[in-house]
Amino acid sequence: MQNSKRQWLALIAMCLGTFMGLLDVTVVNVALPTMATHFHETFTNLQWVLNIYTLVLAVSLLIMSKMGDMYGRKKIFLASIVIFVVASAVNGMAPNLLILNIGRAVQAIGGAGMNSLAMALVASNFAGKKRGLALGILGSVIGMSTASGPLIGGYLVEQFGWSSIFYINVPVGIITVLLTIVYVQETPSYGANDRIDFAGMILSAATLFSLIYGLIQKEAHTNWQWTNLHVAGWLIAAVILFIAFIVAERKVKAPMVDLTMFKSGHFIGTIIVALALGVAIYSFNAFLTVLMQNYIGYSAFATGLRQLTISIWSLILGPVTGILGARYSKRKMIGFSLFLGGIGFLLFMNAMTVHLSFSRMWPAMILMGITNGMVNPLLNTAGMEGVNPKEMGMASGLINVFRQIGTTIGVVGLGLVQDHRYASFLASHMDKIAGMPAAAGSAIKQALVDAGPFAGHGIAFSARMTKMPFAHGLQNVVLGAYSNSMRGITITSAIVLVIAGAAALILMRDQNQAAKQDI
Repeated sequence: MQNSKRQWLALIAMCLGTFMGLLDVTVVNVALPTMATHFHETFTNLQWVLNIYTLVLAVSLLIMSKMGDMYGRKKIFLASIVIFVVASAVNGMAPNLLILNIGRAVQAIGGAGMNSLAMALVASNFAGKKRGLALGILGSVIGMSTASGPLIGGYLVEQFGWSSIFYINVPVGIITVLLTIVYVQETPSYGANDRIDFAGMILSAATLFSLIYGLIQKEAHTNWQWTNLHVAGWLIAAVILFIAFIVAERKVKAPMVDLTMFKSGHFIGTIIVALALGVAIYSFNAFLTVLMQNYIGYSAFATGLRQLTISIWSLILGPVTGILGARYSKRKMIGFSLFLGGIGFLLFMNAMTVHLSFSRMWPAMILMGITNGMVNPLLNTAGMEGVNPKEMGMASGLINVFRQIGTTIGVVGLGLVQDHRYASFLASHMDKIAGMPAAAGSAIKQALVDAGPFAGHGIAFSARMTKMPFAHGLQNVVLGAYSNSMRGITITSAIVLVIAGAAALILMRDQNQAAKQDI
């Protein structure tokens, strides 16, 4: 085991890698308007700059985890950083959208390796109470990275242009490589002599690709039904491929994923919590960003600054959770923190009125931030408890996969809830607007439904619409529809967190119990 100073410098390397990999999930959002102008592309085409990273990241997480377990986590972590940095440089210089999309896909492979192996490297480089503290700090970085995307991205784009969000990864990546080489301790190459489970890798990647791609299709085409072949076809394929994956893994001597891990109620509880964090907390960031920018009118940087009300708690509570987790029940702290987050969403629901303002939202955002700041670090520590050392990389990868899948499911699922409530409100209120002709009301309502909740404010408050005699009534209806849709999102998120909190209390075990269970 390395001495104390070397350990903490190693932790800095792993935190930097994790931060870069997860930051790039959200940092691009605020650069899209600038990119659209630069590349002369529509927002629809640019959406794949976001989606390709999410898709490839999810597909690659388990594969990179397994490669790290087999050949040494430090080696694969280093290779991932190099891939990420080179791809980032290519993205910054991309002459067209095709090159940028390819670069983002390659970048996601590196991001997957950094994210999936950092947790396992921390677990193997630290022991005892230090491990809990280190995993707590890493958890705080995970919580901060995704939430701080709008703040960091907004500042970089406003000051240095869109390419700076990629170029910044180069110097940070070089520092991370040097720190990793010098200070991170390599882990044994578990199963290096075993045959690679190519069938498991291909089937797991195909399953995750089909699932995520099907959800992305639904997200991009909200008017499509779930039965649409372009949606249902991919989701059915995911189910079939998943069954094939399970069958294949049962027959392989050295499987990619040891399915006996899922016999543990503790581990099942862990991944349910990871899934819930993605569905309720991380996906909500996208809706919150739109609310602040499109409906309240903050700039990208001002939006990110106010979202620190949520993300700052990860930085504050991460190290604290490591200390608390060594003394008290992680299971109970996770469960009751999730309940606290549910209360936060209910408060947020109450703040959703026609007159939206940050002053009404910040108390709820604090509770959400405390939930994320408490649960994420504790989840990392709890997820590693009782796991065989040779499976730590895969356990870390699975937690990250379920967190990522949860985020995608949340964006799509909460988006559907929002669309339904938005359209329902418009349908029941548009005909009550004073002075609006019936024909005009029908046309405007259809335009608002087709454009969706994100674009409603821009339509209602456009220069042309504000000249209409019924403009004030229309604007109030649109704001009411949006507030109604946001209340649907928040109540759904609250329910998800309460269910996850109950699952944590029922399924998860504390260390002295988990140690008795073979995973």
